[in-house]
Amino acid sequence: MTYRKLGKTGFEISEISLGAWQLGGKWGSAFDHSNAERILDAAIGQGVNFIDTADVYSDGESEAAVGRAVRAYPGRIYVATKCGRRLNPHRNESYTPRALRSFVEDSLRNMRMEALDLVQLHCPPWEVYYRPEIFGLFDRLKEEGKILNMGVSVEKVEEALKAIQYPNVATVQIIFNMFRHRPAELFFQEARKKGVGIIARVPLASGLLTGTYSKHTHFHPGDHRHDNRQGEQFDKGETFSGVDYDTGLKAVEALKKLFAGKESLAAQALRWVLMFDAVSTVIPGASRPEQVALNLAAGMLSPLTEAEMQGVQAVYERYIREPVHQLW
Repeated sequence: MTYRKLGKTGFEISEISLGAWQLGGKWGSAFDHSNAERILDAAIGQGVNFIDTADVYSDGESEAAVGRAVRAYPGRIYVATKCGRRLNPHRNESYTPRALRSFVEDSLRNMRMEALDLVQLHCPPWEVYYRPEIFGLFDRLKEEGKILNMGVSVEKVEEALKAIQYPNVATVQIIFNMFRHRPAELFFQEARKKGVGIIARVPLASGLLTGTYSKHTHFHPGDHRHDNRQGEQFDKGETFSGVDYDTGLKAVEALKKLFAGKESLAAQALRWVLMFDAVSTVIPGASRPEQVALNLAAGMLSPLTEAEMQGVQAVYERYIREPVHQLW
């Protein structure tokens, strides 16, 4: 495992880590604590030392599972969680220092920790980025010893650029993958200048970039890949990175041809993300232990060649740029 510095936190974390959105089961299914334990054991046992969760993942069950795993392991495991999405309605007016403080304290209880390594605002509404009192709360929580660092998880590049104007923002979590290139333009440069760590999320475009889906693949109700294609539940950019499913399948076929004879497309997609030095870590998820090993294998691959990088760019230009690039 290779480790990279996570911005201002100073943490040296695994370049391929674990995202815990679907930890303990597939999207839309009941949380399976036994399965979650096996996934976490597999990740930590193979060198993963950074796990990203959130209070809304399975209504706190993901946090609880992560907390148990960290307490059971003798080494240093860094945990990031998120807060804000429990607000209902989820709008600017609902964001108050009091509400966010209560969420942080709930996360501490869920994970049975004295301090949280990293707490991230969880894709808040645009207006929240213009409210210094919200960001100032996390300075007070740090002074109280309840958190060590704060960050943000964002939908749009513009939100990321605004967030890093606050000196206490140590990290930004952003969608970055073969179908979402825009962060590598201005944002990566600005984040580097300010020493901000970048956590690349949704690296496989909700599974599209595994290359295993087809027009016959069935997604069950309760799975955001079934329910959120037009943004019915949350920002549609979270689902297949905002790419129309049929268009995504065409782009995937082009990528398969580009990487014919190589490791799985999923591994190449993760390796592509790691080609960008500004990225601190990439956080693919896993719904079973075997997926952890497949994800981590990407770190052992040779770097993509210049021709392969250009090939990925060509696929993006042909299929993805026009409908996606300027939206996020």
